[in-house]
Amino acid sequence: MTRGRAVALSTLALCGLVLGVHPVAAVTTAGSDAVAPYRTAPGAEPVRGSATSADGPSLKPGTYTDTISAGERKHYQVVLDDTSNAFVSTVLAPPPGTEVGVLSGIRVSLASPKGERCSNSSDVTFKGTTARPIAGYATRRIEANRTCQEAGSYLYAVEWIGSDTGPGSAGWPIELKFMSEPGLKADAQAPSAPVTWSSQAPTARTGTAKRLTGGTGFNDAPAVGEGVWRDELSPGESRFYKVPVDWGQQLFLDAELANSPTAQASAVVDGLQMALYNTARGLVDGAGTSYLGKQAAVSLGTAPVAFSHRYRPQVDAISAMRFSGWYYVRVTLDQRIGGTLPMVLRVGVEGDPQPGPAYDGDATAAGFGITEEGREAAEEGLVENGGAQNATLRAVGITGISLGTVLLLGLAAWTAILRGGGTGRRRKAAETVPLPWEP
Repeated sequence: MTRGRAVALSTLALCGLVLGVHPVAAVTTAGSDAVAPYRTAPGAEPVRGSATSADGPSLKPGTYTDTISAGERKHYQVVLDDTSNAFVSTVLAPPPGTEVGVLSGIRVSLASPKGERCSNSSDVTFKGTTARPIAGYATRRIEANRTCQEAGSYLYAVEWIGSDTGPGSAGWPIELKFMSEPGLKADAQAPSAPVTWSSQAPTARTGTAKRLTGGTGFNDAPAVGEGVWRDELSPGESRFYKVPVDWGQQLFLDAELANSPTAQASAVVDGLQMALYNTARGLVDGAGTSYLGKQAAVSLGTAPVAFSHRYRPQVDAISAMRFSGWYYVRVTLDQRIGGTLPMVLRVGVEGDPQPGPAYDGDATAAGFGITEEGREAAEEGLVENGGAQNATLRAVGITGISLGTVLLLGLAAWTAILRGGGTGRRRKAAETVPLPWEP
């Protein structure tokens, strides 16, 4: 970390004290030696998966943490009813900067008390040499003439796949999340999916970019809506953002890196990687490109969100678009690139929200939907329920602001407090800033 950035962070902390909030260190990292690790969910329960299927800890809907090493297979018990769809995911989060194998990763599976496989096993691998959080899920879907329909204690397994990638692969963190989606009401029919759609964005998102800092993972990802957003990526860094996408809507994404005459990089696909995950942390799609110091970009476009996509015979990018809710974007910069780079994320959400299925329960409360607070957070690029973190982001214009601006903001806030102005003036931090380069 440079001396200037350290001074800026100290000033940020001072501004936080003045404004009565606490700065969050994870949103101010820069440089390959200071990339923040994956932040697990607050309140996540530590568990220890067992080597045998008979001894796995029992998981209820919620979030859990564990570790896994090369060659291990861990087991957990998941208690399911006979009416809800179940989604159990695992995030593998190697420490930034560690060595990973291109074909290494995890395999997750879910089996009934009778030993029946509930869905195809999901393999997720790094597909590159830069360490990054990767995630996959196994599912139990309520549907006539399918296996795994009865209530009982199911077996969830997480298995290391690929070769041992060195001493760094011992005891890597994993985060497990169990989500239970309500079933449909009796005699309810799921809305049918659109017959045709275009995967090409109808219009490019333009305009002045809003600055923000992406999260380290699914739990601290800021919400972003339609528009243009600007961030910075350090070598080996992954940043996450989440987008609200409703029934019938499509998501279009463009991630663009600025040119850098001094950057050193190899002509590898791993230069810039973008991946999209659905509400239950299942992979939707991914894209990558090399980086040689010139401007580079990757793009993704999805199918419209439809409940009936889950009935497709194959598991693919279309079947993953089965929920209304948050969709998570991960962008990763190759660790061999020699410097921090500006990155612009263009977000487009097409289509009017459509009526969803007749759930027999509160799907939004279960994590399959979007609250009004979440929609408002997406307009400003804030962390949903972020509390003090959001106050800090508003107060200092998020990140990348010059030291002088931070000092002025601190002085202005102090003056406002003395005059009784308080919090009313903090919203000015949401103003947009021009791009320092032409994408």
